[in-house]
Amino acid sequence: MANNDWKINQSTTTQVDRFKITIDEVLLANQQTHQFSYVQFRDGVCILAITEDDHVLMLKQYRHPLHSIELEFPAGMIEEEEDPLMAAKRELLEETGYQSNQWIALDYFYPSAGSTTEKIHLFLATDTVRIAEQELEELEEIELEKVPIDQFYQLVENGQFRHGAGLACWARYLSMVRN
Repeated sequence: MANNDWKINQSTTTQVDRFKITIDEVLLANQQTHQFSYVQFRDGVCILAITEDDHVLMLKQYRHPLHSIELEFPAGMIEEEEDPLMAAKRELLEETGYQSNQWIALDYFYPSAGSTTEKIHLFLATDTVRIAEQELEELEEIELEKVPIDQFYQLVENGQFRHGAGLACWARYLSMVRN
């Protein structure tokens, strides 16, 4: 693929809640002009947390854009100036009350490179142990579930686990343990 010969002629950004919506007018390599819109927001983390007794920590919570209750891995946004690993440790503790001393970075991925700038850093936390109660934010209603890892395979296989970042985290984990 050739280098990107696109040129941004004009760009406008509007802040909407925690998101920035950008519209770029771009001069393409073929000299045609096209508008591209995308959402900007902070990078995030997602954690595959496995307990000492081989259970996967999952969260059950209502997701308004989908109008449904979803199963997810612990995840969240990285605060300004925060290291991704520190954010992962913070999110795991806040959302589950669990912590781990065994962390492996599983790289990162772009959940929707055509419509957002978001990058999600993936982590594996093993031998997690409960040390506290959940510390949820005011609008968070999260139910913690511990699922045996064999049962988690079934949730993925049956399409009951649809969390995009969680599936990316699981895929990276499976590729790691296969080697």
